[in-house]
Amino acid sequence: MENKNPNNKKPFSFKNFSNTTLMLIALVTISIFFLFIRSQAANLTNKEISYDEFIQMVEQNLVKTVEINSNRIRIFPKQDIKSFLPSITYYTKPLHNPDLVNYLLESDVTIKGVRDETPVSDWLFTLAMFVMVCAPTIFLFRRMGGGIMNVGRSNAKVYVQKETGVRFKNVAGQDEAEESLKEIVDFLHNPHKYTKIGAKLPKGALLVGPPGTGKTLLAKAVAGEAKVPFYSLTGSDFVEMFVGVGASRVRDLFKQAQQTSPCIIFIDEIDAIGQNRNARLSSNDEREQTLNQLLSEMDGFDSSKGLVVLAATNRPESLDAALLRPGRFDRRIIVDKPDLKGRENILVVHAKDVAMDSSVDFNAIALSTPGAVGSDLANMINEAAINAVKAGREAVSQADLFEAIEVVLAGKEKKDRIMNAQEKRRVAYHEVGHALVTALQKDSEPVQKITIVPRTMGALGYVISTPEEEKYLTTKEDLLSEMIVLLAGRAAEQVVFGSISTGAANDIERATKIARSMVTRFGMSDEFGLINLETIESQYLDPRAVLQCAEETAAKLDRVVQDMLNTAYQKAVSLLENHRDQMDRIALYLLEKESITGKEFMSIFRQETLDEDQPQEAKKEENKEENKQENILKEDIPKDENNSTIPPVTLSKEENEVLNQGEDTRV
Repeated sequence: MENKNPNNKKPFSFKNFSNTTLMLIALVTISIFFLFIRSQAANLTNKEISYDEFIQMVEQNLVKTVEINSNRIRIFPKQDIKSFLPSITYYTKPLHNPDLVNYLLESDVTIKGVRDETPVSDWLFTLAMFVMVCAPTIFLFRRMGGGIMNVGRSNAKVYVQKETGVRFKNVAGQDEAEESLKEIVDFLHNPHKYTKIGAKLPKGALLVGPPGTGKTLLAKAVAGEAKVPFYSLTGSDFVEMFVGVGASRVRDLFKQAQQTSPCIIFIDEIDAIGQNRNARLSSNDEREQTLNQLLSEMDGFDSSKGLVVLAATNRPESLDAALLRPGRFDRRIIVDKPDLKGRENILVVHAKDVAMDSSVDFNAIALSTPGAVGSDLANMINEAAINAVKAGREAVSQADLFEAIEVVLAGKEKKDRIMNAQEKRRVAYHEVGHALVTALQKDSEPVQKITIVPRTMGALGYVISTPEEEKYLTTKEDLLSEMIVLLAGRAAEQVVFGSISTGAANDIERATKIARSMVTRFGMSDEFGLINLETIESQYLDPRAVLQCAEETAAKLDRVVQDMLNTAYQKAVSLLENHRDQMDRIALYLLEKESITGKEFMSIFRQETLDEDQPQEAKKEENKEENKQENILKEDIPKDENNSTIPPVTLSKEENEVLNQGEDTRV
């Protein structure tokens, strides 16, 4: 083969220069440019004249000021007020004329002596202009990728298996998502198994779920298991102020990936560039060009080479339909909040490097954290370890974990917030009202803890209830019971104090949300029946309900919800009035201890319940025994001749003692 480049010289290209070299070339070019601009500006406002012309201007009284140095005489003529042209400064070379100064003074011309100009001043001027004008531009280019020649280059971070250090064993609570991704890993390892039967590797997989569920961790685990290069970047990395930069970076990213295939491209928060194009006011902006280029590249590459695109988002409803169709992102993998078993496995994974004592029960912790995601559970483990260190222990206990749950959910104890006696008593009755109504209803979750210690997130007190098992469906009775429990705090204040406070704001908000959902989404009202009046938007990021009905229907909806809340409130008031003694006894104990466990609460509650239920059931048997004993005693009582009973003899203390010794003291 003929060697077209015998000297092995590389063709000229700016890519062969380093960023430092390009920066120096830019500095020199800009400096020369500013010197040229200054010289041109000086030619427009300065004009050289002869010495004779200078003398004539002085004789005609046209000169106002002159500046004299050893090199030149600068002449500033008198300005014409009516002239709108820029002023012109004349200059001429000085001649040996000892009478010049006296002549100028006689002609009423101001004389100034100045230093000789040097080239240094020109360079200082150029440097100052460079700092003021070019420094922000250079900073902007550095933000765009290291220099003006790197504007369109991809800035994805490339990892290999040993750098990610994440495997599927490091991920827990997402068994279904792992199973879907393991197929991709197996395809990258053994492609012939799939190509033999005619199967193709999915071009892309979209990870969808709430924040903190482990979408990024799963993507890194795929790269770690597949042992292939892993390109990681976010959607915002493609977007810059210059139109076309994002599209250029997409091209460069896929070009690099195809050169190193098999590999994985992971785009986190893809909704930054993949939003629906119909949802925007402008139709030809930088984001749309970037999205179009991404769609083109996903259509263009060959998946048989082992190139897979993974993406993650919290807002799948905002993505463009062209991005979600088969042939681009072929799979949608839901990474949802973990269930009970998933939470327990996540706790085990995050606790493997933390010293735990024998009292730790991860199942109980998982039961106490419904709705928590992986990041929340990891934070709880870390907070528990910090609590153990502060307490001087060498291992984390169950109490540390429960305290960590409260810290994550309600914040730290606010020890500097001291309530007065009246407020403290009101808060105690408020929380006892929640707990007591919870215990009185069979559809409620058992109480785990009651406290009136304020927390940094604004809670003056709270009740923690733990479900006995994981529930995936909620019945109408469960929702009604929850509404009654939520309104029981306000009801307790009304029953005990005859007045209400602002402490029930969050309870009312939650109860109202439950009542509205029962009517608008779950079809649990007789007035509306089976009709959907609300839809949920952004279910993974920030769920919010959007009402879809007429104004008359909305007004009727408000009245129905209000009736449901009033009914639940009256039920709570009735329960607390019927168990006022129990509420007083538990509130007194809570005021003394400030925090009580669910066992302590149930101990007091059950004792009071037995006392109240005894006259109805247990006392019936007791009365039977008393009547039986009374009849027996009546038979033993002696009778007189008229068959009337002789009244019993009242014995003294001494006589009783003798009777107990077995001696007969009767007369």
